[in-house]
Amino acid sequence: MLENFSFRTIVEYLPLFGQGLVTTVWLSALSFAGALAVGIVLSAMNLQRGRLLRVPAKAYIDAVRATPLLAQLYFLYFGLPRLGFILPELVVGILALSLNSGAYVAEIIRAGILSIPRGQVEAGVASGMSYVQRMRLVILPQAFKVTIPPLLGQAIVLVKDSALLSLISVAELTRAGQLLASDRFMPAEGFVTIAAFYLLLYYGLKGLAALSGRWLGSQPARSRA
Repeated sequence: MLENFSFRTIVEYLPLFGQGLVTTVWLSALSFAGALAVGIVLSAMNLQRGRLLRVPAKAYIDAVRATPLLAQLYFLYFGLPRLGFILPELVVGILALSLNSGAYVAEIIRAGILSIPRGQVEAGVASGMSYVQRMRLVILPQAFKVTIPPLLGQAIVLVKDSALLSLISVAELTRAGQLLASDRFMPAEGFVTIAAFYLLLYYGLKGLAALSGRWLGSQPARSRA
């Protein structure tokens, strides 16, 4: 079955896949940092009692989660130039991933904040803390402890979603496989190699999520008996 499968061609294209892997990693890291920033702001707005901030935040989160990432990516790539904003492909890709993943991160952070016992919040109010002080000193440190494992799970999703950036010619991992497939007419070699690299990234992040859960005490450690 593998007699027509060219491992030699894969080895020949490994430098290209290596460059694509590096691009995927740093691009995903920047996008996830942006998603964290967007998520923190959206969750803070969504937790407000007043409708002025809560309604726009909820509308944004619902709109992003209800529409495909591909549609959002194409809107930014093709739509923004029509509005007079011309951005490089990498910037468009990072922006699309950050804005999309930020909506999911916002819900994860909101759930973490709501998991904090109400008594601790009331104790902060009784001690004279402002809203910002309560969030910074009491709520957010505990909320992040709860949310780190699901946030790493969202990071896994973001890494896989980054493959869509190949559609706007970003030279990431999937684009490397597409180039191999088109140059040598070997789609099997190209896409099997892509899958192998994504599997490596997946297990790396999955292992990090499991370790973080044990370090933070959110998962019981396995017995060594």
